[in-house]
Amino acid sequence: MTPETLPPASRTSLRRRLDQFGIGLAGLCAVHCIATLVAISALGFGGHLFLFDENIHRIGLALALVVAGIAIGWGLLRHGRMLPFGIAVGGLVLMATALLVPHGANEFLLTLAGVALVSLGHLLNLRAAR
Repeated sequence: MTPETLPPASRTSLRRRLDQFGIGLAGLCAVHCIATLVAISALGFGGHLFLFDENIHRIGLALALVVAGIAIGWGLLRHGRMLPFGIAVGGLVLMATALLVPHGANEFLLTLAGVALVSLGHLLNLRAAR
């Protein structure tokens, strides 16, 4: 069943839930980044741990791309406001850039800034659709 075949109220509810899921996903990403930093700093763990596994970051980015693409793209089609879309794309670019730099402060800052912007894009999308 495609979103267009759902009744209007169900489509709105589904898009809203996707935005809320995107915000939650961004929050989980931020918690992962902060927990990794705390674990490394407090416990002296090395970079070989699963917390630094590149696949975690790739999977997170893939999920963020899918959820934001659907929810914010759908919102753009509905309300026509580019701001949520532009902010979310900027955040996704920062998250992707974080995959290209070595683990450390730059990766941490790029990722957190990226997830903050994606989350803001979802919030603006929710507000614009009202």
